[in-house]
Amino acid sequence: MDRNRERRMTPRQIIGKIGLWLSVFVIVSPAILFFLWMLSLSLKFEIDNAAYPPVFFPEHIAWKNYADVLASNRFLTYFINSLVVTGSATALALIVGVPAGYGIARMAAHKSAIVILIARITPGLSYLIPLFLLFQWLGLLGTLVPQIIIHLVVTVPIVIWIMIGYFETTPLELEEAALIDGATRWQVFRHVALPIAKPGIAVAFILAVIFSWNNFVFGIVLAGRETRTLPVAVYNMISFDQLSWGPLAAAALIVTLPVLLLTVFAQRQIVAGLTAGAVKGG
Repeated sequence: MDRNRERRMTPRQIIGKIGLWLSVFVIVSPAILFFLWMLSLSLKFEIDNAAYPPVFFPEHIAWKNYADVLASNRFLTYFINSLVVTGSATALALIVGVPAGYGIARMAAHKSAIVILIARITPGLSYLIPLFLLFQWLGLLGTLVPQIIIHLVVTVPIVIWIMIGYFETTPLELEEAALIDGATRWQVFRHVALPIAKPGIAVAFILAVIFSWNNFVFGIVLAGRETRTLPVAVYNMISFDQLSWGPLAAAALIVTLPVLLLTVFAQRQIVAGLTAGAVKGG
């Protein structure tokens, strides 16, 4: 009986839970509505997209929109370019950012952490012009190399900042025990700190992929005709004389799909990584 009484929620708890779900619904519903409307646009013919009042559920599905996008001349090339740029930038960011975050956290280098935070919140356009001139002088414009390098400006601060917060909450006892046993600092980092930090690394990896994959400005300025990425490919579908909403929405959904699938399949790792620091810190 006592356990049943404990499990019963008070009216205040019920109201609080209802209020929480209503708040979540209000915050999330616009994003869901926009996504569903974009999905509807991608499945309709242009006559339905231009209809008034708007048609949400079409009578005939226009799969042709997706076929036209996938059959376009350079879409597959742009997709491969995005994979190369995002994969390289994310891998290099993890190689540099995880050890850097560990070192800053263990040395309690708060000034360095502030510098990383400033680099994280500084707009990418601030770096674009000087790096553009540098790559132009080096003759690298129009290749994938400048895009990979400049994407590191976005991904490295993200990885370092996340790993600083995560390593600051991991227990030091295991590392101290390994040092007493004669392990070097590198061995401690590789065999003790890294396995513990896997949830944080997963979060850093996913966020780095999302920010790099969705980046538009760097691709449109530094890329050539054959080295553009998918966000630029979607932009190129907009013309002054004609705007086809169906293929444009289909292309936008195709660009969003890889990141969306990654987030859905890795949601447990994201939650674990974001909450582990709070739990351990408590």
